Amino acid sequence: MIAPFHRMQRRKHVIDAAIVGLGRWGQRIVGSVQGQSEVIRFVAAVTRTPANAAEFADGAGIVVGDDYSAILKRADVDAIVLATPNSQHAGQIVAAAEAGKHVLVEKPFTLDRASAASTAQAAANAGIVLAPAHNRRFLPSIAELRGRLTQGQLGTLCHVEANYSSGSGYRYRDGMWRALRAESPAGSMTATGIHILDGLVGLFGRITRVQAQSRRRVLAIDIDDTTSALLDFENGMTGYLGTLGATADDWRLQVFGADGWAEIRPDNRLCIKIGEAEPEAIVFERIDTVRAELEAFAAAITGEAPYPVPVDDAVHGVAVMEAIDLAAGEGGAFKVF
Repeated sequence: MIAPFHRMQRRKHVIDAAIVGLGRWGQRIVGSVQGQSEVIRFVAAVTRTPANAAEFADGAGIVVGDDYSAILKRADVDAIVLATPNSQHAGQIVAAAEAGKHVLVEKPFTLDRASAASTAQAAANAGIVLAPAHNRRFLPSIAELRGRLTQGQLGTLCHVEANYSSGSGYRYRDGMWRALRAESPAGSMTATGIHILDGLVGLFGRITRVQAQSRRRVLAIDIDDTTSALLDFENGMTGYLGTLGATADDWRLQVFGADGWAEIRPDNRLCIKIGEAEPEAIVFERIDTVRAELEAFAAAITGEAPYPVPVDDAVHGVAVMEAIDLAAGEGGAFKVF
């Protein structure tokens, strides 16, 4: 339930944003902050069919239309949040940058390395904040694991295994943009796999080479539902990434070092085992990571703190995602660089 919009008083540093795309996830984004956050709120929305989102928009206290260019001209809109089809991100980011609007863009950032790099450059040239929406970076379990790795508790890092899967593919129907191979290369990589990939890049650095396979096992629509990849990291680690779009929900990341291992599963539980000692398990209180990323976006706009997901990481993640798709199609290995 979204708190009544009129109850939220405007403060000095409130960021006024427009949401582009008011489907299921776009509504989730709005609902995470509207009437609840003191630093960011939505004042407008753009969607392909405004009538379909009219009831939600009215309850959220936002004006909805279908003209993106008109929103970019509004002086009362500080920032744009994109929850649109993947193939539209690059053009929409560039248009917002040219209009001087800050942008938070849903994953994946774009669909290929070339467009990711040119889009990032356009944003940098315009001097706007460009925030990749990888909300799993804000998980307390990820923050704790990063701290333990920084302390060297696991010793020399050797290998990581990660999987983020769901039954999202069962929700897709012919005619939906997510059901198109052009919008969903390598199956669930654009829906869930990109999240776990970003987690790997954020924790362990760049990936230089992939071997991959991707196939359709059970879905009726023509996109893959079973995708996996072997990874070589720049730091010498090896890794495995898996993502399925036709199974029960799962989120797992386990890293092995010379002195022990650490595993996050599910996303709010961290278990660490060092040598012969008994495993240490920590369960974290769940937080709204979507709200966390939006408020971090607002803080970056006002200059309070840099956005925690570097654009370079998002560009690299897209390059790896593209390499996985290419490697799977060629039936072999593919170098990221």
